[in-house]
Amino acid sequence: MHYRTKVYHTMQVVIDEPIAIVRFNRPDAMNAANVEMSFERLEIFRAIAEDDEIKVVIVTGNDKAYCAGGDLAAFAKFDVADAQAFWRRGLEYQKVFTDMNKPTLAAIAGYAFGGGFENVLMCDLRIAAENAKFGLPEINVGIFPGGGGTQRLIQNVPIAIAKEMIFLGKNLNAEEALRLGLVNKVVKVEELLDEALTLAKKLANKPALALKAAKSSINSAYSTDIQTGLSLEGMAWTALYGTKDQKEGMNAFLEKRTPQFVDK
Repeated sequence: MHYRTKVYHTMQVVIDEPIAIVRFNRPDAMNAANVEMSFERLEIFRAIAEDDEIKVVIVTGNDKAYCAGGDLAAFAKFDVADAQAFWRRGLEYQKVFTDMNKPTLAAIAGYAFGGGFENVLMCDLRIAAENAKFGLPEINVGIFPGGGGTQRLIQNVPIAIAKEMIFLGKNLNAEEALRLGLVNKVVKVEELLDEALTLAKKLANKPALALKAAKSSINSAYSTDIQTGLSLEGMAWTALYGTKDQKEGMNAFLEKRTPQFVDK
């Protein structure tokens, strides 16, 4: 069954072409991730990554929780083998999500804890509601962040702040997250989805090939040395001069008109 029409138990997908809105959907559990969610989210984002009609992805929850992390009722029963299986599936999900050649936008209200916060850190842009709370509280239950938190948080905040949050399980409110640069904007809860859709529509009107190249080049800065990163950036930049959108964009600027991009 196609992901656009399939009914999921822990996730929800709404398509407003060219935008996909993906929602964590376990409201009785504060949208906490369980084993079923780990399969469903991987399936959904694999499909979205291959859906050429989708240009921007919004990831959200509900007014009380974006995603409160892992479901401890399930995790408490894990042994090492269970934990490894869940982690490997999560690692595959992280790769699919971060390698997507389209912008991802987190719209966060309420709790973004543990794996929920790690998911926020994977998103390209982030809008928080005033009631948003961010944290990696895993240390308080005898583990530590295992879904990318120890790696991605230090890409976003000074290492001492990251260690404070991880070592102590310290939480941040929306304004603190904004001050640290973890989110792009803070809005009222009732305005959150509208703000996210407004931004998503702006992104959808940009040339998709250039956005893809820009995202890939930026992300390479975290995984390569500066010279390799500059080479990757340069190759991606020069390749765009063989696209119709580059010609259209520059000619439209010179002719003082709005460009009509065709993603070719």
